[in-house]
Amino acid sequence: MIMDNQTYIHNVKMEEIIWHRLTTAYDRATAFPEYFRILEDRSNLAKKTLDTILSNIEHQDSLWRATPFSMIFLTRIFEKAATETNHVAAYLVDRLLDFFILIAELFHETEKYAEQWGHMEPLPYFSDMLKEEYLFPEECEEEEQEEIFLEEDNPSDELSYSFYYYSYQVLLEYREVFQKIDKEQADTLQDLLY
Repeated sequence: MIMDNQTYIHNVKMEEIIWHRLTTAYDRATAFPEYFRILEDRSNLAKKTLDTILSNIEHQDSLWRATPFSMIFLTRIFEKAATETNHVAAYLVDRLLDFFILIAELFHETEKYAEQWGHMEPLPYFSDMLKEEYLFPEECEEEEQEEIFLEEDNPSDELSYSFYYYSYQVLLEYREVFQKIDKEQADTLQDLLY
């Protein structure tokens, strides 16, 4: 059953995402569920883990297959951390606000390019990015994996645009959460969410 995009963003469970078949800037997102658990637990490893996630889902202004799905769980983590008063939660809030600003800026830049090249449309549903034709192969030899990763640099326009579009849609869904944050970064982010 296909859920509408808002319902999907708010209700999808971590185990419903095929992480090992989603690519990042450097590899597959296989370890991401464990990374998110570390962030949720506010472990001493949380700062390093967050930096690892962010460097994998955005690299040189490019977003990857794992990015929009990661944004769902990062915004959920952000929402909880914003209500806490420990140093790990404070770090997560500040670092994620900066990252969310970057994602919003990248989306708006992509929109400008889309206007120049002709209008691009995202895939109709967020969950469409989990269709078999868009996933990394289940099993492949090391040489074949390297070849596929080289091809990953050039996904279809529709799929590539979806990485930016749906990452931004996640932020729009959490606009009310950002409005409650009394930080300059939150104000900057608000200005980018339109």
